[in-house]
Amino acid sequence: MPVDRLNRRAALGWLCAGIAVPVLAACGSPASAQQNFRIRYSEDEWRRRLTPEQFRVLRQAGTERPYTSPLNDERRQGTYHCAGCDTAVYSSRTKYNSRTGWPSFYREVPNSVGYSTDYHLGYPRREVHCGTCGGHLGHVFDDGPPPTGKRHCINGVALVFRPAEA
Repeated sequence: MPVDRLNRRAALGWLCAGIAVPVLAACGSPASAQQNFRIRYSEDEWRRRLTPEQFRVLRQAGTERPYTSPLNDERRQGTYHCAGCDTAVYSSRTKYNSRTGWPSFYREVPNSVGYSTDYHLGYPRREVHCGTCGGHLGHVFDDGPPPTGKRHCINGVALVFRPAEA
């Protein structure tokens, strides 16, 4: 086979891959649109219940800017709840400083969250969402501390902190 034909095939393959990745990423939708959850509202109702930034993160799988959440510096004992439906999703006992700019936890409250795979950046990431309303919380990575080795990198705007009662 002539070399120029092989180069054209390789170029065509790269071109198709370059088109396919963004198209596939655009086809992905937040977990909240893919499953049935106990709490479900219309888009208009979610917009009424949430701030614009909460809506962007929880309902549209957005990400807040790093180091902007006051929850990064929260050190009191208590529980972190989903800002969309008030489900307890993380305990302060599992929070740690990952130095990433987002509140990080090594374990969720049992049976409180769900997982899906998102391809919005063109490669697979493990998305974590509220198990009650489907709100996008953040992502889970395999570079966390013992005992789980997981880092739940969570948008602070997706959470509400409830301090433990003294």
